[in-house]
Amino acid sequence: MAQTEQREAFFTRAGDEFLPAAHARGWWTSGMIHGRLLGGLAARALEAEHAADGLHFTRLTVDLFRNAPMAPLRVQTHRVRDGRRVRVADATVHGANGLVARASTVMLRRSEEPPGHIPETPPWDAPPPEELFAPRERVWTAWMFDEHNASAKDGWRGDGRRRAWLRESRELVAGEPLSPFVRAALAADTASPLAHSADTGLQFINADYTLCLRRLPLSDAIGLESTAHTSEDGVAVGHCTMHDSAGPIGYCMTTAVANPSPA
Repeated sequence: MAQTEQREAFFTRAGDEFLPAAHARGWWTSGMIHGRLLGGLAARALEAEHAADGLHFTRLTVDLFRNAPMAPLRVQTHRVRDGRRVRVADATVHGANGLVARASTVMLRRSEEPPGHIPETPPWDAPPPEELFAPRERVWTAWMFDEHNASAKDGWRGDGRRRAWLRESRELVAGEPLSPFVRAALAADTASPLAHSADTGLQFINADYTLCLRRLPLSDAIGLESTAHTSEDGVAVGHCTMHDSAGPIGYCMTTAVANPSPA
């Protein structure tokens, strides 16, 4: 797939701090950093400090429990468990107002596939981004569409499956190319708006997401398809299947709480 022109990064590094650029701002509350970037920084730190040959990042859970002001961030990690086949590590993200997010990851050692047949998630029938309409360009490139490949630029209508292709056009940290794992962590946050948007707009704010990967993405564009949503009393849970250009790569579960749309 074609590469998107690279733009100014979301953060620059100064010692052990990450300084946000203006476009790192979220859209729920003015003056706050976008939650998906907190998950991206946590994934980056976990990969940098705990990755090892033969281990695969199988799960990443990101808890987003406090808005982070547009101010420097720090990330700390801790290895919880280091076994022969399983490694577990945690990360915490600290802002000017204290602890703003945390993450945990499970890494599993790769081995041979066991024999036998298990029904698998099939590849989706979505066209690649280049065969769709012009993308939505904000701080990243996004194609939002439904199961009939019609653009959702005017909002979601009906009960059809919601879909998206996402391609990052900025580095997370200046001077550092995005790794496949960090790219997947950034994309996973989009599971919430895909799963929880109404025909009147998005009225649920993401509280956390859990990304489960059978393998890392092979393409720079990552696809999501909403496969479940249910909510009651202002609490929503949802689920998306994640794809790359070669097929399904995993799933993302998200929880969210009712929240008025920003003005």
